[in-house]
Amino acid sequence: MRRFYAKQLAVIAGLLCSTVAFGQKATTDSIVRNQELSQVVVTGTGTHNRARNAVVPVQVITSEELQRMQVTNLEDALKQLTSSVTTMTNGMGTTMMMNGLNEDYILILENGKRLTGDDRYTRINMANVKRIEVLSGASSALYGSEAIGGVINIITTAPSMTAPSAEKHREARVDVTNNTSYTSKGRFAESISANIEKGRLSSSSAFQHQQAGNWQVNGMEEVAGRLMPTGRVMSQGYHSNLLNQRLTWDMGKGVTVYLKGSFYDYLTERPQMARYYKGSTKNGETVYTEKEAYSYDLHRQDYMYGVGATWKVSSKTYLEADFYSDNLTSERDSFDTTRPGGTQLTKRTHYYNGTLRGIFRLGSWNKLSAGAEYVHETYKSYNFSFRTTYTLSLYAQDEVRISKNLQGILGLRYINNRFFGSHATPSVGLMYSLGGFRFRAGYSAGYRTPTLLQIYYENDETKTITVGNQDLKPEKSNYYSLNVDYSNNWLSVKAGGFINDVRDMISYRVLTDAEIALSGLDTKYPTATKYQQRDNIDRAKVRGLHLSATFYLPENIRIGGAYTLTDAKAETVKLNEKTQQYETTTEPTDRSVKHTGRVFAGWEHTWGNYRLNIDLNGHLQGRRWSTSYGYAPAFTQFDLHTTHTFYLNKVELIPGLGIENIFNKRDTRPWNSNFSTLHPGRCVFVSFKLRARN
Repeated sequence: MRRFYAKQLAVIAGLLCSTVAFGQKATTDSIVRNQELSQVVVTGTGTHNRARNAVVPVQVITSEELQRMQVTNLEDALKQLTSSVTTMTNGMGTTMMMNGLNEDYILILENGKRLTGDDRYTRINMANVKRIEVLSGASSALYGSEAIGGVINIITTAPSMTAPSAEKHREARVDVTNNTSYTSKGRFAESISANIEKGRLSSSSAFQHQQAGNWQVNGMEEVAGRLMPTGRVMSQGYHSNLLNQRLTWDMGKGVTVYLKGSFYDYLTERPQMARYYKGSTKNGETVYTEKEAYSYDLHRQDYMYGVGATWKVSSKTYLEADFYSDNLTSERDSFDTTRPGGTQLTKRTHYYNGTLRGIFRLGSWNKLSAGAEYVHETYKSYNFSFRTTYTLSLYAQDEVRISKNLQGILGLRYINNRFFGSHATPSVGLMYSLGGFRFRAGYSAGYRTPTLLQIYYENDETKTITVGNQDLKPEKSNYYSLNVDYSNNWLSVKAGGFINDVRDMISYRVLTDAEIALSGLDTKYPTATKYQQRDNIDRAKVRGLHLSATFYLPENIRIGGAYTLTDAKAETVKLNEKTQQYETTTEPTDRSVKHTGRVFAGWEHTWGNYRLNIDLNGHLQGRRWSTSYGYAPAFTQFDLHTTHTFYLNKVELIPGLGIENIFNKRDTRPWNSNFSTLHPGRCVFVSFKLRARN
């Protein structure tokens, strides 16, 4: 393990040293530039700012990076192009981690609108992504609940709230793009989008299909201390379809309205004839019985609709109002449709969001954002009828230029929830500029109300019974950060540290024998072996350090690296079943990784109407902790990508070819381990993109 860390640090240190060594060699002969200097971001302040001049530091993943890496889903984009995001997969599925906290504390937005429910990752059409903005740390003052660990905002290329004017486009303008990619194990993605602009009206339509086959690396499972063959797959096959539509109309006099909608359908494709063994003890001997591995597929459908309007009153005043609804249904589809209930509802959720917002320039040195948000949520499970909650929020954030080189923000959000009353979350940030240097400091409070699932849901489908808790308290955090970066046309170097202190974390508390008897759970579920409920029993303190450097060398070469150290400790209350007493233990937060890194190098060159891009990307990850399985081993994965762009008048042809997992790194331990990676091994992938414009 020490050797792994040493190699990881050596590679990144080498890149940092090369940055300094070559710093004076860059000339204007190179066409590669630091695009971050001109990149516009909205996450963190809610208003448009140049990334280098934003008081809140935001990492930007550009569409050019996504195209060069040929990623087809959000999970891969974040894992490959940042050092702060990791994923964990086992027999129960895949979860995302960011800066030591799991996906429950990560807010995912699409064009500033919250994505809710399952499949938030796969409900993004990567072919339409313009950029991804990644904000570390608590941001509840601006975004409300869930934004304790960080915010990921996906900005798409759909028509903006400002549609084309009739004077500019009397003729219709059409932009059509098609993306196709294939990788081994049946991984296939196809997307097509069409943007049409005619006078004051613009339309954006997009369709995406994704699928993957089942695969297993080991084919064995540990049963009663013995390795036995298993048909339970390491990665489950699936197919999904996503359809998006948006219409934008410029009504004149600064007023623009839009309508949008989407439909998403996802179905797993588990092997229907798969079998596994279950061990039991009879007369002192272990007997292995062959069982059916899967009896149903998981099926989820989601539809979303929304309407909104903006009014640019003047150059100093901008008003916005919108409403949208996100609706998810999750079901189990039995293989044998003759069984009673063939399709069983797992859950159904309805999410409604209404927002009013205004941006007011109060002079050349001051910009105020203020608004109100109303959220209404309903949740229905297979074992209880609809439950409802709602939240009303008021917020304001002031961006002020204190002096020529000093900027600040001050924000406050007032939250009133149906079950948990009122709470206020403040935030404050400062940035001092000196030449190419930016020094930033910030504090923000995090706040997350318990979900309807955590309050009411009662799981009685396994030997472990989990019950909800109507006495839960909201989770809270204090986030502190310090950052410094230096950038020019050829160089970007960043360093930052943070502390995130999270209190009243909700986890599972195993009930004592007395509590079980008093609640009657042992009578209600006599065959269960474990009884637990959700409770505010944990506290986590996450301390972290981010380092990164990117250098743009002559001859169109770019190299860089990033490293994240995350020291995430959790105080966890556990039941000693022998003494029936609760004990507090300290261990890493579940699914956290202490050391993560990324190294990359790229080269591009243009010959007439042809451009070649070659990119090498390495993801380095230390051991990952699981409270159930212990540590997963460290691993590294290197990918090689090439894209070939042909410019043919108004058509672009972009075939791609590459090798995934060059060194064939795999985790071949038995099924249901705490896998470090689910990758099947070295793969060749191909892609093709066509873009046509009139």
